[in-house]
Amino acid sequence: MTFAILQPPRILFGRGTSTRALAEARAFGARGLIVHGADPARALAVLGTGWDPGMLALSAPREPMLGDLEAALARARAFRPDWVMAIGGGAALDLGKALAALAPATTAPLDHLEGVGQGAPLAAPPLPYLALPTTAGTGSEVTRNAVIGVPGPDGGRKVSLRDDRMIARLAIVDPALTDHCPRDVTLASGLDAITQLVEPFVSLRATPYTDALARPAIGPGLAALMRLMKGETAADRDRLAWVSLCGGLALTNAGLGAVHGLAGVIGGLTGARHGAICGALLGPVLAMNRALASGQARARIDEALGLLAQPLGVAAQEVPAALAAWIRGAGLPGLAAQGLDPRRHAEVAAAALVASSMRANPAAPSPAALCAALAAA
Repeated sequence: MTFAILQPPRILFGRGTSTRALAEARAFGARGLIVHGADPARALAVLGTGWDPGMLALSAPREPMLGDLEAALARARAFRPDWVMAIGGGAALDLGKALAALAPATTAPLDHLEGVGQGAPLAAPPLPYLALPTTAGTGSEVTRNAVIGVPGPDGGRKVSLRDDRMIARLAIVDPALTDHCPRDVTLASGLDAITQLVEPFVSLRATPYTDALARPAIGPGLAALMRLMKGETAADRDRLAWVSLCGGLALTNAGLGAVHGLAGVIGGLTGARHGAICGALLGPVLAMNRALASGQARARIDEALGLLAQPLGVAAQEVPAALAAWIRGAGLPGLAAQGLDPRRHAEVAAAALVASSMRANPAAPSPAALCAALAAA
């Protein structure tokens, strides 16, 4: 077996590690671009200081669209930062990562976006990028791509800006930053984290490295999320932050699957939260893949179902239905309630089949099989 491992050169994990962020960043230079979520208070608390002339602060109040990236990029290039730090959920981390990648260049984002642009390699090495997640779900702090929404006549798509050099120089995962995260955000982001363990584990590109990350985290991750739906505990926040980090590292090195292939298309059409889409799809796609896969791929799916079975308290073969029922009972709406018109299922399935995430799926679904999974979700 031959495989490579891509990960940040440094990762800090644990409560209190975020207090080191500004000192770590300033080792790269005096001028920094700070990307934060809708409310700058969290970023200011992490930095332990106010904005100073050596910082430019930009907000990412939603999952970034192409226009948001272009506007932020113009400001970033004019400021000429030495480094970029993103503090927030997946939206802030994606925007920060994209700005670090594109600020040193003179090219336009569309020159480099996959699927809708030229997908060209970056014209210059990215700026040093530091990532501090405030939700436990996307794993974006350790991935090599930034997801950008591109509008279109039929609602748009979510596509990636991707380059191995976009990996963060430093990822700081401080579970305290996720404490008391709203319940609906915890559910959606947590389900994204679980999906990003399951899909790399059953991926056709799975390796001993990704297995070592995913296998021991799947069951405990779901158990922690189930407990957090009942009440706040620091131990479960810590566990879910670790699960999210493991999922990000696993997907970077083993790829994803049909859940994310579908979710990228659906997110572009509806604007629904990515983790919520993944959560609605996870059970139905597991059932679809198990029905279609054979041999080693089928055995790997059965192993994943066994890992999920313990926290759910059901037999492995009952997991897809039981998981979907628990997710719906926890308050996550189905795809129709998230804005996906069932009349667009065939369109979504066709677009998902050519998505990059679909390449590592353990089975080759037909459009009809994908439509059936969408209907079940």
